[in-house]
Amino acid sequence: MSSNAQRLAIKLSKAGERSVRAGHPWIFEKAITKRSKDGDVGDIAVIYGTKSNKVIGIGLYDPHSPIRIKMLHHNGGCNIDQSWIGEKIAIAYDRRVPLLQMDTNSYRLIFGENDGMPSLIVDVYAEVAVIKLYSLIWKYHMQDILEAILHHTGVKTVVLRLSRNVQKLQKDYKDGQIIHGVLEDPIVVFREYGILFSAHVIKGHKTGYFLDHRDNRRRIGELSEGKSVLDIFAYAGGFSVHALAGRAKRVISLDISKQALEMAKQNVALNDLSANHNVMAIDAFEGMQKLQDKGQKFDIVIVDPPSFAKSAADVIGAINSYRRLTKLAVPLVSKGGLLLSASCSSRVDKDTFYNLLVEELDKEDRFYKIVDRTYHDVDHPISFPEGSYLKSVYIQLD
Repeated sequence: MSSNAQRLAIKLSKAGERSVRAGHPWIFEKAITKRSKDGDVGDIAVIYGTKSNKVIGIGLYDPHSPIRIKMLHHNGGCNIDQSWIGEKIAIAYDRRVPLLQMDTNSYRLIFGENDGMPSLIVDVYAEVAVIKLYSLIWKYHMQDILEAILHHTGVKTVVLRLSRNVQKLQKDYKDGQIIHGVLEDPIVVFREYGILFSAHVIKGHKTGYFLDHRDNRRRIGELSEGKSVLDIFAYAGGFSVHALAGRAKRVISLDISKQALEMAKQNVALNDLSANHNVMAIDAFEGMQKLQDKGQKFDIVIVDPPSFAKSAADVIGAINSYRRLTKLAVPLVSKGGLLLSASCSSRVDKDTFYNLLVEELDKEDRFYKIVDRTYHDVDHPISFPEGSYLKSVYIQLD
């Protein structure tokens, strides 16, 4: 409940007010022209129109973030209480129900601002839900969030993960804390289109696994029968396992992390698919060059790097890295083969990414065809431009 949260009266600049009226979920400090008092994290920010002096929106205040107010409600006022939270999570769950009918029991229940709950991620792996907090704005509402998750999902265990920033700002919670139920094993096995995977929900990246590429993984599996597949930046082997399940004749998982490749091997073994699988523990750029030097070719090459641009200053470097990866990947693709190139860097938008791929492909002495462009899976809805980060391009090469 929000009984300890204070209410702040806020007025904004013209640009800030336009942004709120347009439904954008972020208010930066520079847009705030007046506030009734200094706010603490989690306080209720009541936004008033400059001319009308009427409430135009409600948000949560965060003095520790450049995004000073994370909006929860636009066009009037509302109470941020148990009922409000329950309704948000109910709506989000209903949107995911079709996915659960596809032999899948892993999904993103709450995708931050895109589901109306900024700085909050909730991923479900079988009977375990993992909450990831990127801000303390929800500190007064944790019990209501927990109860709504339990009510709608039926999970038996809930794990709390905290961003580094949140870990530094508070001592009440610990990263990896079990806040409901019992966790028999931190490695949780779940299904994705009938294929088994595992997530380390205590120490794994983000919440333990990357669910956003689910449909791309399924698609690679469907295309892999009788094919050779190279999975670059393989991490826990998501694409590799789907390719093997799709009866690929040979799959190599390449990643710099030996620990990640151990997870990949475990996921392959979960499905009894180890016979045609090999791993390469090496830097991606170096590994691709080595494979080129050996004259290796693959029917399908997947290039799915981690985010190269975590700040605006990283964008140029990220673009150059994507160019290098494309230049290294193209010679590894067999005649008539497929290159799947992906980016999860939100600061490199979809058009920039697509255009740089085309520019690099045009430099190669090969005909190519853009087969498809895909984005987020259904449990990662997009409600504002900055909420979009994942883009993938399917390229057929002669």
